[in-house]
Amino acid sequence: QVQLVESGGGLVQPGGSLRLSCAVSGKNLNILTMAWYRQAPGKQRELVARISIPDITEYADSVKGRFTIARDYAKNTVYLQMISLKPEDTAVYYCNARLILTALTSWGQGTQVTVSS
Repeated sequence: QVQLVESGGGLVQPGGSLRLSCAVSGKNLNILTMAWYRQAPGKQRELVARISIPDITEYADSVKGRFTIARDYAKNTVYLQMISLKPEDTAVYYCNARLILTALTSWGQGTQVTVSS
């Protein structure tokens, strides 16, 4: 069983930056595909960024060039660095883990990101 705990959300002005963290326990990162999703009010949950083995990254078109996903194997933690934030980035951000070669997935509880002046 994989447990995920997100942190780092908050209120930021447009153009600002935040770094989200996802602490992983129960499995090592080297056997997990990790991703960040987000869900805005009234909208479906969408993929923001994914990092696969061995550290192949992919991003939603709306965040390319502004968001960076990375993992720290020593800390068993995944990060989402967000810069040049826009009001449309406002959402609850969820960390997701999928055990490689399986369909077993886990979700964190979510962290709120609000971009507003």
